[in-house]
Order: sequence, then structure tokens, then C-alpha cells
Amino acid sequence: MRPRLQNRTALGALFTVLAMLGFASMDAISKWLVAGYPIGQMMWIRYAVFCVFAWIVVRPHGGFVAALRSARPLLQIARALLAVVESATFVLAFRYLPLADTHAIAATSPLIVVALGAAFLGERVDRARWLAVFAGFVGVLLIVRPGFRVLDWPLLIPIAGAILWGSYQILVRLCARTDPPQTTLVWSAFAAFIATSFVGPWDWHWPDAASWALLAAMAVLGSLSHYALIRALDYAEASAVQPYSYTLLVWVTVLGALVFGDFPDGWTLLGAAVIVASGLYTWHHDRRQVRQAASAAKP
Repeated sequence: MRPRLQNRTALGALFTVLAMLGFASMDAISKWLVAGYPIGQMMWIRYAVFCVFAWIVVRPHGGFVAALRSARPLLQIARALLAVVESATFVLAFRYLPLADTHAIAATSPLIVVALGAAFLGERVDRARWLAVFAGFVGVLLIVRPGFRVLDWPLLIPIAGAILWGSYQILVRLCARTDPPQTTLVWSAFAAFIATSFVGPWDWHWPDAASWALLAAMAVLGSLSHYALIRALDYAEASAVQPYSYTLLVWVTVLGALVFGDFPDGWTLLGAAVIVASGLYTWHHDRRQVRQAASAAKP
């Protein structure tokens, strides 16, 4: 007998919060390591562990060979390579910027997906969603504050990363039209590992014991966080757990303060609040439309 809906939604929320904590911890470790190790090496190790994780996940669903079959392999390759570039972009941002500032800007990615979905997928975007996108843009301006201070070029890195992440999610939607999630997971891991193999081993800095432990922890946290999100979406609808993904901003702010002594200024906090509010407004608007459509469909 399946648990009650309320309990399953609560479990979905819990797994989402744990996933965000895992991603925040992974990013804190990445920020620590990127000061002494090449980004390519870090990505190579991360995706090597991700390959093992993906292989374990797909075994009960027909195995690796079955999961590898894709109706659109070139699209899967492009999506996986874009994910590598996006991940490396954010790791590069951690070299120059505090965790909280980076993720405050990165929080615009759901709104970027709305705009890109309208432009490239033909998705209908109403006035409320466009207002949310505009509000998210205002939030970024509050963080960057062009014209009110010297624009530090590293602030452009997470903006590029957010655009790449939004583009990646659009490609995921395209892949989902023809391929099951297991196929996308396998291509995500193995195509990215092959791509980083052209970079990682050739710019190798041999880690000491402590760094090996941190590199392993970074890779394992990334894999477990992805798995936690999969479990969250198994327990609850994506729309139900989406607001809890914004706890990532809380975790990175706490970790940035405790580990690196980085405290975001008032403008950054205000900009982050505007971005989160616009995202939550979009979520609330979508759920209200779904409820209205369901009510209208009832006889």
C-alpha cells in the first residue's frame, strides 16, 4: 500500500532539501580545490565517479547497453558537452566569487528557461511569466549594479553559466521527447567523461591524500545529490518540490560564511530575494493554472 499523498510530498521536499545541501557542499569543496587544481582535472574525476553511479542506476532498468540506445544521439552528445562547459563555468566562477554571489545570479536559470522555451520550443508564455523573467533580470542588476560600481568581470561568469544551464535544460526537454530518463543519465555521464578525458589527464597535478579525499567527496556528493533529486521527483511532482530548490541559496550562504568568511552584502541579498520571489511567483502561477484547468475539465 502506497503512503498517503501528503507523506510522499513531504518526502519529496526532504529529498530536495538534502539534494540542495549536497550540491552546496560539492560547490564549497570545488571552490576550495580550484585554487590548486586545474578545472579539467576536477571535471574528469567528477564524471568518472558519475559514470559508476549511472551504471549502478541503469542496471535494474535493462542494463547499460539498453540505456545507451538513443533516438537522437547527436542531441544527447551536444547536451552532455554543454553540461560539461556549464559545470566548468561555475567552477571557474567559484575561483573569483563568493558562493552566495555566484548562486544568487545562477538562480535566474529557471526564468531563463521560460524565455528560451518560448523562443526555441514554441512554448506559450503569458504575461505573468514574462513579468517574472523581467523581475529576475532586475534582481541580477541589483547584484551586479552596473553604473554604480566598477563592474568586476568575474560577475559575468555566473551570468554565462546561468544562460548555459538554462540552455542545457531546454536540450533536456528535447531529449525527453524521444529518450527515457535512463538514456539521458547514461549519456550525461559517459559522453561527459569521454570529453573531459581529452583535458583532465594532460594537465594533471597529483593530489595529496587530503586533496584526494576532497576530490572523492566532491564527486560522490554530486552523484548522491542527483540521485536525491531523482528520488524527490519519484515521491512528488516537480511543481510541488520546486520551491525547496531555493534552499540552495541558504546552504551556500551558510557554507560560504563558515568556510570562507564570505558574507554577502545587502544588495546581493536583496537581488537574491527578488530572484527567488519571481521564481516562486512563477511556480504559484503555474499551479493555479493547473488547478483551474482541472476544475474546468470536471463534468
